[in-house]
Amino acid sequence: MELHLETVALFSLKLAYESEGQSPILRDDLVMGDYQRDVFELLVRRGDVEGIQVKVGECVGLALEAVGGVDKPLGRELGRLVGELASIQTVEQLDAPIIALKDYLKEIQ
Repeated sequence: MELHLETVALFSLKLAYESEGQSPILRDDLVMGDYQRDVFELLVRRGDVEGIQVKVGECVGLALEAVGGVDKPLGRELGRLVGELASIQTVEQLDAPIIALKDYLKEIQ
């Protein structure tokens, strides 16, 4: 679970900040500081679904901006997937929406 959460953050930040001709954003970059696997591991261990949703929401919000918002085709789907994540109430329910979000972000890279 923590790896999927970190990957969602990484792909989101890549969409938001990575540009042609620059070094790629990697897991150990400073921009990933608040979104590393150990941060998500602590939130998962605590069962802090709201904390996870906030962290993922911060990153995905940046990605959503980068693709032009919910009025654009890529943004509509991204918004829908984030909406599904926002409706989750337990850590056990997070797997499917997080994996769907990760897969979609990977596709639109």
